Amino acid sequence: MNRVLRIASFALAAATLLSMPSPLRAADAPAPAAQVSPAQVLDQMLNRYANEMVPLVQAMPADKFNFAPTSGQFTGVRTFAQQVTHVAEANYHYFGSISATAPKIPDMASLKTKDQIVQALQDSIAYGHQVIATITPENAFAPMGSGRFVHTRAGTAAAAIAHGYDHYGQLVEYLRMNGIIPPSSRHGM
Repeated sequence: MNRVLRIASFALAAATLLSMPSPLRAADAPAPAAQVSPAQVLDQMLNRYANEMVPLVQAMPADKFNFAPTSGQFTGVRTFAQQVTHVAEANYHYFGSISATAPKIPDMASLKTKDQIVQALQDSIAYGHQVIATITPENAFAPMGSGRFVHTRAGTAAAAIAHGYDHYGQLVEYLRMNGIIPPSSRHGM
């Protein structure tokens, strides 16, 4: 009898949970499109990345942009500003490699202020969005390059975003070493 009650309780709990609206999808969210293009998926990925990276960079006070860890084995690591300008420059290189036209890359070494560096990051992300918009279902996975450097537009765009997230993780540590909670951690993300 005890076993039957446990099974009935479990079934009732499962039925209750299944009948509740999913917390993962808002009730008023539109139904998913029948088909999503590679450009749409990559653009969403770049948006998610930008919505985490830009606020993180903005959270670092201007007087800490030259911060680099020194306690431990950190000899020769990039400063916070150098990390951000590296990401911006890499965005231009990654996305430029799949663009029909070469990007105009700013001289990252000449950027000195927080505002200039944040703007360079934002501009590089905007360039990424422009390039992603040119990716079609027909060209997304067409091979580009030759030899051991064969790549695709979709793969390279995804690699650019992954590269940015790698540095995002490093920059989170830079903020925390300065007693700053990253914006995405403040909102329970």
